[in-house]
Amino acid sequence: MENVNEYISSLPVEIQKIVQKIRSIIKNEAPDCDESISYGMPAYKTFGRPLVYFAAFKNHIGLYATPSGHAQFSAALSKYKQGKGSVQFPLDTPIPYELIQQIVAFRVKENEGKFKK
Repeated sequence: MENVNEYISSLPVEIQKIVQKIRSIIKNEAPDCDESISYGMPAYKTFGRPLVYFAAFKNHIGLYATPSGHAQFSAALSKYKQGKGSVQFPLDTPIPYELIQQIVAFRVKENEGKFKK
């Protein structure tokens, strides 16, 4: 996989729609972000620092917003399976796009704050 377009086009059509929406959310919140493939998944950076990653799996979408991004939204994320800095959104339930937008917005501000120090 060389870029995010290739990654997305390799997915089933119904999953492509979900990840395109997540990608749009990220790009709306961080219009100047750097987009790449890292660890085999779409990766985004702002101010040279990791912002968020996402990946599509057979039964869920994984969102990786660093431990701080997940800690900030721990109550809202509590109903989802989680790891340190990761959360799984099952494909058989509605994807919480508004929550994803809030997490990305938080991470943008967090990276910007670290950049300004």
